[in-house]
Amino acid sequence: MYEKLKIGKIPYINLFPIYHTIQSKFDCSAYEFIEGVPSVLNKMLRQGEIDISPSSSIEYIRNPHLYKLIDGHSISCSGCIASILLFSKKPINELDGCKVYVTNQSETSIALLGIVLKRFYGVQSDLIVTDKPEECGGEAFFLIGDDALKSGKKLPSIDPFFIYDLGEIWAEHTSLPFVFALWIARKEIYQDEIKKHLLKRFIADLDKAKNIFKADLNIISQSASSIEFLTEQDIVAYWNKISYDLDAEHRTALELFKRYLQEISYLG
Repeated sequence: MYEKLKIGKIPYINLFPIYHTIQSKFDCSAYEFIEGVPSVLNKMLRQGEIDISPSSSIEYIRNPHLYKLIDGHSISCSGCIASILLFSKKPINELDGCKVYVTNQSETSIALLGIVLKRFYGVQSDLIVTDKPEECGGEAFFLIGDDALKSGKKLPSIDPFFIYDLGEIWAEHTSLPFVFALWIARKEIYQDEIKKHLLKRFIADLDKAKNIFKADLNIISQSASSIEFLTEQDIVAYWNKISYDLDAEHRTALELFKRYLQEISYLG
């Protein structure tokens, strides 16, 4: 039995078009997809338990010596994204000294929240990481991914929350996109001829899949698991908010994110 390329698979709807296209249109017999939220896959990639994954941008910023960046691919937004949301009982500029319960699923998003609060609004809040932020009480809570999409649809009709989209806030203050995730591979794979060959093949599939799915979003939305809380039109509209590219502007945004992280002493 030959060794397969181990690929991280984030189960959020934002990456559904890519995985759906690769797994339905390409030969994946040499690939093993391993599912997990970003924080789990970051750790697995760091420890060498998987070979390549879409990974939180902060993971790459912290450990560039471990990884090779896959050109042309990211999960980014330029403005409102609807899946990185702060729900607050009071205006964001009044959260100084308050407890904010935050998801444990993505460190990049938590870091972005820290930048938004401290640098953009001059607010110092206590960010408390938990697996169920919406159930902890407090003045505010923070969700990402499908959890944010679900709560963004239902909570405004139940409780009078202020809802802040961090993608929108970042764009307003920087005039740049925000890069939430990057496709990165462990550098050591390039020393293994078999894995190196499989990685080259997967990257080619990834490139093709990105070009294919952009024309098939309406069809792909019919297979999306999140159809239970979003209509097909909602799903396509959400996908159209996302940039899956990685160009010069995205790289500039990454450098600014890194500088802001250093300013708030988040990188250690």
